[in-house]
Amino acid sequence: MPRGASPKREREYKEIEKSLEKEGRYKGREKEVAARIVNKQRAKAGETKKSSSNKRKRAKKKS
Repeated sequence: MPRGASPKREREYKEIEKSLEKEGRYKGREKEVAARIVNKQRAKAGETKKSSSNKRKRAKKKS
C-alpha cells in the first residue's frame, strides 16, 4: 500500500488480498491486484492528489 493510505484502506487491501488467494484468482499477483483495486477506490473517492481517470473522462464529455 502507498504511504498515506488510511487504516480503513489498509484493512480493505488485506481483505481483498485474502479473498483473491482463497478464490485462487490471479495466482502470484494477489498483492498487486489488491493494491490496484484499493488505489482505484482511493482515486474515485478523491483521496489521492491526482483525480481518477473516470473524473477526467466525465469532464471531457461535458465540453
